[in-house]
Amino acid sequence: MSDLDLDLDTLDQGDEQQLDALVDFDAFFAEESTTRPRQLLTLYGRSYQLPESLPLLFTLQMERVQNSDSADDVRKMLSTLFGGDVLDTWADHGMTDRQLGVVLIYSAANIKQSGSCTMARAAELYDQQEAGKAAAPNRAARRTATKKKGKKGRSSGGRS
Repeated sequence: MSDLDLDLDTLDQGDEQQLDALVDFDAFFAEESTTRPRQLLTLYGRSYQLPESLPLLFTLQMERVQNSDSADDVRKMLSTLFGGDVLDTWADHGMTDRQLGVVLIYSAANIKQSGSCTMARAAELYDQQEAGKAAAPNRAARRTATKKKGKKGRSSGGRS
């Protein structure tokens, strides 16, 4: 018997009743989800209710989308949070990549803890994230330029 197996013969009456309640994860998760607060947001005249927690599919797709150029990947990821084909709807309304980033940051934070992040804070976090992305290539370019100068100086100085 593995560590995960239960020895049903050693359970007393109370334990069996508790086991029955825990075995039905469908009922447990359904009851649990009704007690967790869910954030509502309005975008382009339509209301969306965020899920009570981040769907596993969303988390897995986030990993995939990071290295993808496919709009279909983004569509699938967004549909797990907002339903339907929101990417096309939002794009038709003129949503920018910044606005999408702010909505995603806001949504992720408020799914984890309802009311924990304002729209202004989500925008600030997005801007900080983008500033960090822009700074990395500039530092790398400066390092490359410094290395090239340093190598020229050493090689020409050593042979003269």
